[in-house]
Amino acid sequence: MKPKAVIIGAGFGGLSCAVTLAAEGWDVTVLERQQQPGGKLQRVQAGGYTFDRGPSTITMPHVFRSLYELAGARMEDYVQLYELEPRTRNVFADGKVVDFSRDTGRMQEQMASYSPADAARFPDFLAEAARLYQLSEKQFLNRLLLSWRDKLSPSLVRDLVRVRPFLSLHDLLLRYFSHPNTLAMLGRYATYVGSSPYRSPSIFAMLGHLEIQEGVYGVKGGTYELISGLTALAQNLGVQLLTGTEVTGISVVSGAVEGVDTAQGFYPAKTVIAGGDVLSINKMLLPEAVRPGMTDRRIEAYEPSLSGLVTLAGVPRTYDALLHHTVFFPENYEQEFKDIFEHKRPPQQPTVYICHSGYSEPEMAPAGGSNLFILANAPYLSPACDWSEESAAYGERVLSLLDSHGVSGLSSAAVLERYTPQDIARDTLAHQGAIYGISSNTVKQTFSRPGNRSSDVKGLWYVGGTTHPGGGTPVVSLSGRLVGEYIASHV
Repeated sequence: MKPKAVIIGAGFGGLSCAVTLAAEGWDVTVLERQQQPGGKLQRVQAGGYTFDRGPSTITMPHVFRSLYELAGARMEDYVQLYELEPRTRNVFADGKVVDFSRDTGRMQEQMASYSPADAARFPDFLAEAARLYQLSEKQFLNRLLLSWRDKLSPSLVRDLVRVRPFLSLHDLLLRYFSHPNTLAMLGRYATYVGSSPYRSPSIFAMLGHLEIQEGVYGVKGGTYELISGLTALAQNLGVQLLTGTEVTGISVVSGAVEGVDTAQGFYPAKTVIAGGDVLSINKMLLPEAVRPGMTDRRIEAYEPSLSGLVTLAGVPRTYDALLHHTVFFPENYEQEFKDIFEHKRPPQQPTVYICHSGYSEPEMAPAGGSNLFILANAPYLSPACDWSEESAAYGERVLSLLDSHGVSGLSSAAVLERYTPQDIARDTLAHQGAIYGISSNTVKQTFSRPGNRSSDVKGLWYVGGTTHPGGGTPVVSLSGRLVGEYIASHV
């Protein structure tokens, strides 16, 4: 008889774990409360426009490829990726523009238009980013840290010191650059894990290496095709995927998991993998009495990551200012993070990111149209911000800012939908509406995240952005694969 596992949630972590276990011969059932798999990434189609509501900047394609390879399949038979060049356009408040490129010289030319000194130091920064990525890949990204012995291994401690954990990303950047444009452009990497560059550790400079030198990728048909591909692969391996099936509780007997309860019935299993937010899973699905290591008080002590206000705009026109990925920076970048993390309010001058996948694939919109996914950073849910009142005001502020950059006419778009932190919490059960799980604004929350294996309940495992190794689409997928591989070889 095949060993059996139940996975809660069909996001990247859950699907990656399902594929890994099924490839190893396990009987796997995935339960997803939404009507479609994908977690925070969902496809929205309206008025002839196709949008990805969720992650859109894709790096580390080898992570996705490895899932197909371990199942004996070819990724190209399920999903097609293409490299973006330029990678991302960065537009600053002073009107300067820098397009990220694999061509370092081209980037230096653009940076030199506002700071020759910063341009001269850029290759040195890239070398530092590559060093940090290599250390991270060696010690953190590709291994589970399940015990204190793992966490205190001499090689890990040595390399942790080498990544200078107590130096913030912003302070690392100041060692190379001085101009506000460069500091904002590269400091933004902290937001890839929902954090502030002024508080998060310098390790996230490694994302500069990943994005600029390793590449940013588009997905043919939209980013949701990554989910479609993993879903098809899992089902071809025999995984049973049940959508519209909400888990209402995790059954625990004598400290060990026995299965999960749903409105449709009980699903028995001695191995349960929770693919949702670790904090929400504990608070909503486990009685506090069976989780002394994750009490409500401890859950509330974690600082959530950034959330965001998403606007989907289908516009019957195109914009010369936009590439596939475009970022518009405010004049005062630091104030944005003070507003969000200190005052817990939408910033007055937010950074605004736009994914226009129709730039690369015109068929994603009607002829001559643009399908714009617009994301502005926002605070996680708290009493300081009532989104029933703030949504319209903040949304209009974002559109006004874009209008000042020439991306106009959005208020009268053919399609205009908003998605708030409250909506994120409702649909995905993300703790306090945080997009990336817990923040990485402290050394502890960066390098000592909630563990992949429950310390309280035998047979209960966690994958996703809140647990190790962290947030971001490929890293969440890594968590699923690593947990699946460990369970298959040890359970």
